[in-house]
Amino acid sequence: MHSSPTVLAVVPARAGSKGIPGKNLRTVAGRSLVRRAVESARSAALIDAVVVTTDGDAIAAEARAAGADVVRRPADLAGDEASSESALLHVLDELEAAGTGLPEVLVFLQATSPFIDPDDLDTAIRRVSEGHADVVFAAAPSHAFLWRVAADGSAVAVNHDAATRPRRQDRAAEYRETGASYVMRTDGFRQHRHRFHGRVELIAVDPAGAIDIDDETDLIVAEATADVTAEARSEVAADITADATAGAVAPQTQDHDPSPTRAAPALNGAP
Repeated sequence: MHSSPTVLAVVPARAGSKGIPGKNLRTVAGRSLVRRAVESARSAALIDAVVVTTDGDAIAAEARAAGADVVRRPADLAGDEASSESALLHVLDELEAAGTGLPEVLVFLQATSPFIDPDDLDTAIRRVSEGHADVVFAAAPSHAFLWRVAADGSAVAVNHDAATRPRRQDRAAEYRETGASYVMRTDGFRQHRHRFHGRVELIAVDPAGAIDIDDETDLIVAEATADVTAEARSEVAADITADATAGAVAPQTQDHDPSPTRAAPALNGAP
């Protein structure tokens, strides 16, 4: 990184993982999780540079091959107890020490979310860079009835009146934090040392792609989701080819896929 980026994406990817050994190098549709995160960031129009912070040699090599810069993370920031915030702050400190300069906007991406949509990133970045919000994070809409177990073992309704069962369409959506992305003003983050500060907004993302890889089952679900998405794209491409062959005017397509790690779109057309 030779100049100060206005918008910097950082992907923390440590080598250790208790749930899935070598998790950040596990693959979905033939690409490692860290590569998928880097490529999503590089596909966003408004991100100037991408850094992967890691303590692992293999992850560092994969990150560079995907087009990211690498900041080596010290051991005391790579253990199970280390926070993501500490890794992000370390990257910013390293950039400042190197004289590179700090970005105005920091984009925190988690490699464990394999379907990060670059268009969603650009939307969130605009909200922050234009001063509408200090933080914008990815969240999936939910209409679930939530319960918790009380000390006596009984079930207690959390987000609803158990005696009332409204229809889905009569309930306002709530939102589940996906963990995929957090876009924030760098100065606010350094001041508060936490990802949530100031005015916080969310961007609603497609629940179908809101997968967080914590165990082997999540990898199976992600692989199946990627297969369905690939099949849907193949069908669209076949339809376009058939229309063109028949003499119809084919719809204009981009030269490249703008969202290489995006899951199937929602039925209402939302990202």
